[in-house]
Amino acid sequence: MTTLYEVHGPVAVITLNNPPVNGLGQATRLSITDNLQKANADAAVKAIVITGAGKAFSGGADIKEFGSPKALAEPNLLSVIRTIENSAKPVVAAIHSVCMGGGLELALGCHYRIAAPGCSVALPEVKLGLVPGAGGTQRLPRALGVEAALNMIVSGEPVKSELLAQIPGQKLFDKMAASPESLAQEALAFAQSISDTRPLPLVRNLPCKHRNGDAYFQFTRNMVKGMSKGFPAPLKCIEAVEAATKRKFEEGMAFERELFINLIWSPEGRALRHIFMAERAASKIPDVPSDTPKRDIKAIAVIGAGTMGGGIAMNFLNAGIPVKMLEMKQEALDRGTATIRKNYEAQVKKGKLKQEKYDERMALLSTTLSYDDLKDADMVIEAVFEEMGVKEKVFKELDRVMKPGAILASNTSTLDVNQIAAFTKRPQDVVGMHFFSPANVMKLLEVIRGEKTAKDVLATVMAIGKKIKKTAVVSGVCDGFIGNRMIEQYGRQGGFLLDEGCTPEQVDKAIEKFGFAMGPFRMGDLAGNDIGWAIRKRRYTEKPDMKYSKTADLLCEKGRFGQKTGAGWYDYVAGKRDAIPNAEVVKMIEDHRKSLGITPRKVSDEEIVQRLVYSLVNEAAHILEEGIASKASDIDMVYLMGYGFPIYRGGPMNYADEVGLFNVVQAMNRFAQNPLDDAQFWKPAPLLAKLAAESRTFN
Repeated sequence: MTTLYEVHGPVAVITLNNPPVNGLGQATRLSITDNLQKANADAAVKAIVITGAGKAFSGGADIKEFGSPKALAEPNLLSVIRTIENSAKPVVAAIHSVCMGGGLELALGCHYRIAAPGCSVALPEVKLGLVPGAGGTQRLPRALGVEAALNMIVSGEPVKSELLAQIPGQKLFDKMAASPESLAQEALAFAQSISDTRPLPLVRNLPCKHRNGDAYFQFTRNMVKGMSKGFPAPLKCIEAVEAATKRKFEEGMAFERELFINLIWSPEGRALRHIFMAERAASKIPDVPSDTPKRDIKAIAVIGAGTMGGGIAMNFLNAGIPVKMLEMKQEALDRGTATIRKNYEAQVKKGKLKQEKYDERMALLSTTLSYDDLKDADMVIEAVFEEMGVKEKVFKELDRVMKPGAILASNTSTLDVNQIAAFTKRPQDVVGMHFFSPANVMKLLEVIRGEKTAKDVLATVMAIGKKIKKTAVVSGVCDGFIGNRMIEQYGRQGGFLLDEGCTPEQVDKAIEKFGFAMGPFRMGDLAGNDIGWAIRKRRYTEKPDMKYSKTADLLCEKGRFGQKTGAGWYDYVAGKRDAIPNAEVVKMIEDHRKSLGITPRKVSDEEIVQRLVYSLVNEAAHILEEGIASKASDIDMVYLMGYGFPIYRGGPMNYADEVGLFNVVQAMNRFAQNPLDDAQFWKPAPLLAKLAAESRTFN
């Protein structure tokens, strides 16, 4: 049963019972209306309470129904709310723990509301590219006040019930319970106390005005427009709330519904809902059941106190897990500890971290110069130089000192995890944990599954990833794994575009206009152009037939390694990250072009974007075919969380699906005709060609 029905004296209690968050799926909606009818038909019942079982009143829509006909099937949520409003007997919402989205809209349709302290209240639809669709934009401003409601609706962020109860003049809550534990009894008592009150109050009948209406909404639009680039929903939320202040209730409801339907079918809305589902799907590994036992991780060791090691350590300190950091020299340890301290102190100064929390986290950090001191750690993560010989020494030492059952993880970004595991006598305990820089900020964690990595190790690492607030995505073993293997093709295309007539600035601006956080040349300067140079040198030996532009090599020969040297594809002023175009670099590119006998041509921004993005898509299709990634949505998560792909486009695979795989293949066939490009690369991956021919999609 998705709802429970009980009668306590003169009060009927309808309890939503659809774990984990009492989602308002079709079965639940139907059960609510059936029980309302039952309560109204029972002469002994004088009032009705609606509440939620477990750890939520209701989290809103049932995500299992997203995109299915059930989501709109009658009774839809609008119909349920109308049934509540039309109830002849008063309906009281007893809110606790979580009251979000459709759950809050359901509560706003009730005649009265009593809330427990500590309840998270939100209308988060904007995060899915939508406006609230069941009256949230029309009722919440009436119950809470226009400004407070608009802030909640546009941000989508949860606010605690006790804070909302303090807003002057609010009518969202008729009563606050003394505690979550007393809510049920207080709701019964409150329902009895108002059982004879008539007429029954409706939020829809409350006035909704703003004293400086036009000026306020214009100011809000100006503010939100600058922060919502690429996302139409925040501005539509403002339009909907403004309608609540200027139109009759039913007209405002119709307007809200029109906006909701239009946004559902927008590419941005589809992309955000894809991300919502993809993030949850990333934790599901096909052959590792959700009930796989996990190892107990109470203490962590980190090898290396540099930028990466320190950032990794901070993730665990933030989660309250003790960390022991190892280095070979005391000076390196001191530098690493000082950097961690400095990062935390900056947060304290900005008011983002309380002093006592800072003290707690630093107390969890200890350091050592001896591997023997790591013997009690449940997991160790090495973050040393990216060279196999160095990794070999580290893992042989870890194999010697770590206790049985400890997880041995490498932060390698490209190296063979199977080879690393073979340095130990316990390959089943070895896994890759590729953090992205800065490790204490970036959300992505690539979890590299070796041939012999045990399932419980994988399950444990995925759970730890969640605990330290990372989006963990599983990758198989290959050179560069998912993210860096794809980015190599993206970088190659950037080089070919320079050879053909582009400047670094033109390429970067085109892809940044598309929505990337930064273009390939600014990204190279940030990461260090010498890193890409080292990879290319390896490729020249390993894959002599692979075609590369040599422009980046010429840049590195000049010592222009990027921001760390103050000069790369662009110039940089100390202390700033602004990329300043350099005339000598442009001349170097032109001279190299002449030496190859290439006549430059005008390349459109559209072609730049297509070549860069479709290079990611084609390589990703190979990755899927090879089983390196188990699903296309995992690849999207890697690029959204680790490489600055525009959120509102949903990742490279989702974007390709939106464009149409037939159109992607046609463009690739055109690029293959370009003599200065790599015709072999642009041959569509078999999976891509098959899906395009069958009019299917990746996701």
